[in-house]
Amino acid sequence: MTLAYNLDTLPFPENRVPRARPLTNWDDVDPSRHPFTWDEDEEAHLRALVREWVPPVLSGREGRWQGEHWCERQVDALIRERYGSWAQGWNWCYRYGGVIGSWVTAVTSVTTPDETAARVVTALLEWREWLERLARRFAELAPPPDAPPEDRSWHLERACVRLVTLALDSGAEGGWHGQAALVLRWFLTTTGMGHVEAGQAVEAAIGGRFESWVTPGHTLIESVGEDLAVGLTGHAPYRDHREWSAVEEFHDRH
Repeated sequence: MTLAYNLDTLPFPENRVPRARPLTNWDDVDPSRHPFTWDEDEEAHLRALVREWVPPVLSGREGRWQGEHWCERQVDALIRERYGSWAQGWNWCYRYGGVIGSWVTAVTSVTTPDETAARVVTALLEWREWLERLARRFAELAPPPDAPPEDRSWHLERACVRLVTLALDSGAEGGWHGQAALVLRWFLTTTGMGHVEAGQAVEAAIGGRFESWVTPGHTLIESVGEDLAVGLTGHAPYRDHREWSAVEEFHDRH
């Protein structure tokens, strides 16, 4: 007798958790909207959950790493189920334009149950730390709500330059410019701009001028920042203005 199984109906985590949505909305990952409590008990619990889904025998090259990729999908579903939408970036590896160095694809990161669980924990905490650091930068760089167009232009240009540089410094490889565009869209929505408008503004400013595996010069980054600011305010940003020297110095240190 042959038994037939429908993998889509078996009680795997990926079958009970909806598919992840693209991380296009800052509200989905904003730490202020998604509390996160972490202690030794929570870490032990997550490690135990992960260990359950690590295959006892890995597929390896001959099996095209099917077992390893399957494990990563189950763990991803577990993490999103337990912590919410914000956590789905836990495995956004730097090799693919992301910020995570603790998890470098299922092929190399899924090994023994204990090692795999340790990597998952470290990657999740790395992702949360990056989001919290990003939220602080957004708050520091945001234009004052009552700023006139000229001042707002200055703030937007400086924010763009610093956030693009942040993406460059994140360690992301080929897709760094995708991270930069995403972070800029997120930032603009925190200033009150709609998602569609923010996306259009970033696309108009960058316009294909950033490329994979190419580090742009500072002049190009500043040009993109100025184009973004002018496109949104109709005013060129101030240059070397004494009124803003203290703010410039603060952001340069960070």
